[in-house]
Amino acid sequence: MHKIGYLLKDGFQLMSLATQSVFEFANLVVNSDFYEIGYYSLPGGNVRASTGMPVGTAKVTPATHADTWILSGVLNPIEQPSLPKERAFAHEAMRTSRRVAAICTGAYTLAEAGLLAGRRATTHWLYADALQARYPDIQVESDRIYIVDGPLWTSAGMTAGLDLALAMVEKDLGPDVARGVAHKLVMHQHRSGGQSQHSEMLDLAPKSDRIQNALNYARKNLGKPLTVEILAEHVNLSPRQFSRIFTTETGQSPAKAIEGLRLEAARLMVERSLHPMEVIARETGFRDRRHMREVFIRGFGVPPQSLRREAPPTLSA
Repeated sequence: MHKIGYLLKDGFQLMSLATQSVFEFANLVVNSDFYEIGYYSLPGGNVRASTGMPVGTAKVTPATHADTWILSGVLNPIEQPSLPKERAFAHEAMRTSRRVAAICTGAYTLAEAGLLAGRRATTHWLYADALQARYPDIQVESDRIYIVDGPLWTSAGMTAGLDLALAMVEKDLGPDVARGVAHKLVMHQHRSGGQSQHSEMLDLAPKSDRIQNALNYARKNLGKPLTVEILAEHVNLSPRQFSRIFTTETGQSPAKAIEGLRLEAARLMVERSLHPMEVIARETGFRDRRHMREVFIRGFGVPPQSLRREAPPTLSA
């Protein structure tokens, strides 16, 4: 039996508890009580979520043990930093458990305890920059769904916790069980940790129709050359005007934005098809397979083959 302990505190995000469904359905898939779930807090008793809903918890004592501890996040970790006792608990959990996970802004507790120093970590994109600024010795990767660095697991905000929990199930019980859980929970797919927290098109969010039209054209023609001259001509601007307006409205150069669109499209093809890497590179506008691999590692931290291996076979058929 593997015991999952949730450490809750007043103001915790109720979405953190949605991850318990992943472990519950893992038990159903394997037809045994592999996972045991418990709610804990430092004082014990009722703990109120950010919505005001009370959740009963057991008090953490020296005898309390869990194989996996999951620390929930709060709405604003800057205004509600962890207490010394919480930081001491995190250290003890690291010493006595198999792994410690932080969902969403729960990463702040690990950071404040000094446990993320020299490690990779992620958190909700809204607070990632602040985490990096406060703790420069952490390698904060704000554009990741979840990150596993040794015994420490961190996830992005909200639904990304489900992906982290599913990855735990896969590590504990294998990919077949994880796929069965995802199917029962009607999860569209098992997202790998390297996936982006954002859609590239949504991130760019241009203000004018001209730049939006240029991006729409680019997305539909990724396999073709997409120089500044070509995009500018498509929206009846000079290349100089186009580059200036594009950068002002999106915060990125046209070349950087196009690379992001190509990377996003290539990732989807890698995870959802059986096309050879050479074909995917050609269809999404990369010079060749090697160039695509370089951009994948720079953007996601892993090569495209790693994402394909983690993708469910049912989505790659």
